Amino acid sequence: MVTLNPTDLPVQKLHQYLLGAIGPRPIAFASTVDLTGRPNLAPFSFFNVFSANPPILIFSPARSGRSNTTKDTYNNVKVVPEVVINIVNHSIVHQMSLASSPYASDVDEFVKSGFTPVASETIKPMRVAESPVQFECKVNQVVELGTEGGAGNLIICEVTRIHIHEDVLNAEGMIDQHKIDLVSRMGGDWYCRADSNSMFEIKKPITTCGIGFDQLPLDVVSSTVFSKNDLGQLAGIESLPSETDVNEYKLLELSDLFVTLGNDAEKLENELHERAKELLQKNKLQEAWLTLLAFNNG
Repeated sequence: MVTLNPTDLPVQKLHQYLLGAIGPRPIAFASTVDLTGRPNLAPFSFFNVFSANPPILIFSPARSGRSNTTKDTYNNVKVVPEVVINIVNHSIVHQMSLASSPYASDVDEFVKSGFTPVASETIKPMRVAESPVQFECKVNQVVELGTEGGAGNLIICEVTRIHIHEDVLNAEGMIDQHKIDLVSRMGGDWYCRADSNSMFEIKKPITTCGIGFDQLPLDVVSSTVFSKNDLGQLAGIESLPSETDVNEYKLLELSDLFVTLGNDAEKLENELHERAKELLQKNKLQEAWLTLLAFNNG
């Protein structure tokens, strides 16, 4: 393992390590205006949501690591503390990237990138019509993290309006993670697309507690089939299936294995573990446990 002291690294190299390791990062496509009302549109991947009550988003237009100059977005919110944070999906990612070009401050990125400006309801900056979700925000605070090149500036925003395109909503009126087709930033020139090929579900243990590693059977922990990540998934079950459920599953789903390999316990156990691993990959935790426990009930 390589161990690095940040103070020993040039800012540009440190920046590359941070962005290469910390990702994917959501993108704040920020629309602001200066004192004359002149618009600016720029994306920032130092961004996330930090509170729901009040609704707070924070993004950071950092100082240039090369010239130590500040971004137009930062300069604008210092004098007009308002911003629209437009969410970026795959259908607008190339236009968004174009808007990140180092245009002069008197150039309108809406025009350059071909986006349609739409008037906001509570603030002066315009929204990006093509963005699937647009957050009108007032800027509560700007926190400067330093004065040297590469230093961030935290723009702490409170959401005053949310605009959502209907075509990204599900039947319950909530945002459908498959329909919104979000993109995010990785290191270098790389992006990530959150489509059906890259997304997977893990039920959050908000009100339940998994049994934990310490309650896993020894034969499961010592198995060469499972990775520690697999064991973590297995340990996330709230309680193990009952003996009755195991016997029923064994009879209906595993009888062929027990008939074929019943005289070779080692091979049977390994095959059950392999089958349980396949079930874990399909997020079928209960069935995986039914498969594992069937061996001990044999």
